[in-house]
Amino acid sequence: MPFAHVTGWGMYVPEPVLTNDDISKLVDTNDQWIRDRTGIRERRIARENEFPSTLGVEAAVKALQVANLAPTELDLIICTSSSPEYIFPATACIIQDQIGATKAGAFDLQAACTGFIFAVNMAAQAIRSGSIKNALVVGTEVLSRFVNWKDRGTCILFGDGAGAFVLQASDIPGGIMSAVMHSDGSGADTLTLPGGGSHFPASELTIHEGKHFVHMDGKEVFRFATRVMGRAVLEALEQVKMTTDDIHCIIPHQANYRIIETAAKYLKMPLEKFVINVDRYGNTSTASIPIATVEAIQNGRLKSGDKVVFVGFGGGLTWGAMVVEWTGPIPAKKQIHPEQYRLFARLRSFVRRAIRYIEGFFSRRSL
Repeated sequence: MPFAHVTGWGMYVPEPVLTNDDISKLVDTNDQWIRDRTGIRERRIARENEFPSTLGVEAAVKALQVANLAPTELDLIICTSSSPEYIFPATACIIQDQIGATKAGAFDLQAACTGFIFAVNMAAQAIRSGSIKNALVVGTEVLSRFVNWKDRGTCILFGDGAGAFVLQASDIPGGIMSAVMHSDGSGADTLTLPGGGSHFPASELTIHEGKHFVHMDGKEVFRFATRVMGRAVLEALEQVKMTTDDIHCIIPHQANYRIIETAAKYLKMPLEKFVINVDRYGNTSTASIPIATVEAIQNGRLKSGDKVVFVGFGGGLTWGAMVVEWTGPIPAKKQIHPEQYRLFARLRSFVRRAIRYIEGFFSRRSL
């Protein structure tokens, strides 16, 4: 049975920065109040011409560059997002087209902020089964489009960004070692974006009632998160007969500094073993774990041979954790340039649209 290794990683965040002082001009709050309750100082906000797919493509290409893998070698793309581009088509399909992954199947996975852990586990299982060799997992968010900038409880929290992993099959032991995934739908209304689906389709009433914004019971989410994060870490470690002493670092979902601090106390681990960047990006939902991972590598906190735990929680309610032995890129004989495939991808997309148009024209004539 092959092992599923993380061989590439990439992140992308928009340039515009929204500070706490900027938010204080929109709602009744201030920098100190926000930092005391969340640990957040600033977050990134997507420009008008940036979308989940455009952020995801940038992160994906960087991950492929690290893995030295051509997009045409991908067998599977999973995109996870709490702010997808559309209900359908899948954002993963748009990314697949734009990076030139010509043979990859692509689909979206929705598990809110836990989505990246769920998606990496799904990709790893497909690799272990032998059905695929190379997978791309993308977490991408433009949550700023779904934030009520008059709601102090939510507008201070969320930011935009994307992160991606490349997973590849290898006979060398390591990579994804264990994963746990949990859900509790009885808490579905605790954190939700109710409008836009079939329950509350868009109408004048849903817009008036603010159903197209994020709704959150902040106190209940805090209690839930502090209960499940530490337990999920221990459960994932138990699957591989490991303890927290065997772990180099923990990379948690970046929702709130106080939640991470509480998890560290529960696990009796020093906070220094947790990778934390929530102060600079806020809660980027599915993108937060890969973004934090990329920065940990850039800062020398995560190296080949280290064992790391990813842990997250989110709407659904969902939560999960994953133990990974970090390895890095698979040695290759030649240098690949994944970014060059994007021009080919645009041309291919144009040609395929033209062919469908011509086929449709002749089909109508034959009828």
